[in-house]
Amino acid sequence: MELRAGVSKEDIRGQIWDYMEARNLADFPRPVHHRIPNFKGSFLACQNIKDLEVFARTQEVKVDPDKPLEGVRLLALQSKKTLLVPTPRLRTGLFNKITPPPGATKDILRKCATSQGVRNYSTPVGLDSRVLVDLVVVGSVAVSEKGWRIGKGEGYADLEYAMMVSMGAVSQETPVVTIVHDCQVVDLPETLLEDHDLTVDYILTPTRVITTGCERPKPAGIVWSKISCEMMGKMPVLRSLRCREEQAGKDVTLQDKHWSLPGARAALSTIRSPRELPSLESGSLQGEDVPSSTVYVGNLPRDARVSELKRALSARGAAPSRLTWQGPQRRAFLHYRDPAEAWQAISRLQGFCLGANTARVALARHQGASGPVGSHAGEPHPNP
Repeated sequence: MELRAGVSKEDIRGQIWDYMEARNLADFPRPVHHRIPNFKGSFLACQNIKDLEVFARTQEVKVDPDKPLEGVRLLALQSKKTLLVPTPRLRTGLFNKITPPPGATKDILRKCATSQGVRNYSTPVGLDSRVLVDLVVVGSVAVSEKGWRIGKGEGYADLEYAMMVSMGAVSQETPVVTIVHDCQVVDLPETLLEDHDLTVDYILTPTRVITTGCERPKPAGIVWSKISCEMMGKMPVLRSLRCREEQAGKDVTLQDKHWSLPGARAALSTIRSPRELPSLESGSLQGEDVPSSTVYVGNLPRDARVSELKRALSARGAAPSRLTWQGPQRRAFLHYRDPAEAWQAISRLQGFCLGANTARVALARHQGASGPVGSHAGEPHPNP
């Protein structure tokens, strides 16, 4: 198909999705909008990977969990290759290794290649595991014969590749394959590409095998300035990689390191009004600047001890660098190194209980002199 001139990535996605829906070119799940399309003929397109020499010599292959790539996952298992599949939205780690049971039948292998099989027959692969990926297979919404690729707009394939670079699992020489419908192969303006965008070396369709000869460099690692605190909170593996790169002396400044976290307010804060907090006593945090790396924990038991809270926080993996204890007010303020750590702590403390009490957990903010009615000037409060 031909694209309209002067388009953005989002315009191109919309045109592809609309075209495939209008011509009934996709199978379940429908509609294809905001997805990697499960196009008709995907299994046939996957079979073409057997004709690639890079697949024949591959020992370890990483294949995205998208439905149209199911055929490649099955071929990898049938060929007794090590199959790695990214965890959904990277929330519990980077990879899962698919491990069929001993003596698995063809039917069991087919099940292992499905999304259900990825859940039921997988084991996590840690960052310290010796992973060396020989081949990367990704889904796409659009791709050009030059090897330029557009995904569904969430950036997971690009980020997964960058993370693999950071952990030494891939190099610039590691081939990347994408599998698409013929209509998804279009001319893409190079001006749309950014340094973090993943390019591909091979394109497989139901009718073609395209060697792109792409010379544009692949991502050289994680571009931390593109990573938000919200992403850090949702993907613990990113936090671990950031710590490693920080220790190695790299610049790991985040996109919104000095911003407040609106995502935390919407998704995690359980407190809607400063009036829910008792007034602060003189000599507590009044008048101090409470940064966005401070977390409020309230509704603590009346007889709670600071040592008890510290142990519980450590057990949750949310130990702060400093803690301000306000036991008489049944609350504490947890101080972290940066907003990313604060977000991570809020995420880990959802449903947190101390004794018989379920704690209130939210990002703290500094309340100035013109604060809402019922609050004291200079008080920190949970972000509404």
